[in-house]
Formats: sequence, structure tokens, C-alpha cells
Amino acid sequence: MAEYELVREIQNLCRNNQMRDVFFDEVETEDPVEYVRQFLKGKAVEITADTREDGTVTIFAVCQGLTQKFIFTPI
Repeated sequence: MAEYELVREIQNLCRNNQMRDVFFDEVETEDPVEYVRQFLKGKAVEITADTREDGTVTIFAVCQGLTQKFIFTPI
């Protein structure tokens, strides 16, 4: 099981507010995309993923018009 530092960013849709909600966690998973699917389980989600050479996986999940960004960095 691979171990990652997870950074989750949620864009704020309110006008004149540029702040984002940012959450940090450490997770163990073999498949970051499946982890996000399970995290957002029960919702209609559009997911795109990008894996870099260093093993970092960036996932964008659009759920009910709200974009969330999940960054999985190997520990």
C-alpha cells in the first residue's frame, strides 16, 4: 500500500472571495483515483487525473458544479 500526503482544495464560488478551503491529510492507497471515487461516493462526479514522473498524482473532481483538486504526493 502506497502512502501519500493529500492536499484537497475546494474552490470558493462566492463572488469577490478568492480564498479556497484547503485540507491536509496522510492516506494509504494503491489507487488515488479510486480513493477519490470512494471519498465522493454516491455523487455524480467527473474525474480527470494527471500523474507526474515523481509519482505525484493530481486529480480534478467536478461534483455538482464544484471543482475539487486532490494532490497526492508520495511520502
